[in-house]
Amino acid sequence: MIIRKILYFFYISLFRFTAEIYRPYAIISPQLRQLLVKGFLNKCGKNVRVKRNADVSMFMELGNYSELGTNCIIQSNTKIGDYVIMGPDVKIYTKNHGYSSLDIPIALQANEEKEVVIGNDVWLGANVILTPGVNIGNHVIIAAGSVVTKDVPNYAIVGGVPAKVLKYRNKNEAK
Repeated sequence: MIIRKILYFFYISLFRFTAEIYRPYAIISPQLRQLLVKGFLNKCGKNVRVKRNADVSMFMELGNYSELGTNCIIQSNTKIGDYVIMGPDVKIYTKNHGYSSLDIPIALQANEEKEVVIGNDVWLGANVILTPGVNIGNHVIIAAGSVVTKDVPNYAIVGGVPAKVLKYRNKNEAK
């Protein structure tokens, strides 16, 4: 665990903001980001991509051939499947403020944490927000700017605030 914490420290403090692969001066910075992230995540697949300024927790899982998008924020207790791609500025939240008691200010109530699970072959568009506890099925597309507050079934294309099913990628899937 101490090695993971050291790798996380180096990633957060030094390598998170290094140049992207398409910059001529990037040299090896994308590979260093990938190596560090692979070393500190709970579970990390092969051939992952880590884009610039990906703010991620140590306590998450990332599948094979998946990516952490530019400027993303991913909290702990998140599981990301294989072949998941992210547009920039995706936010995946697993924690929320408690608010059930009217006698205690919200700021003083305990945080609640709920796992977020993303299936395989999923495309999260730019500025997508996933709220705590949602499960995203396999082969899903989430339109840019969507706020997902409920589970998303396999093959769905969703969009909006809050996100709703617009259609299905697979015509055999029924609502």
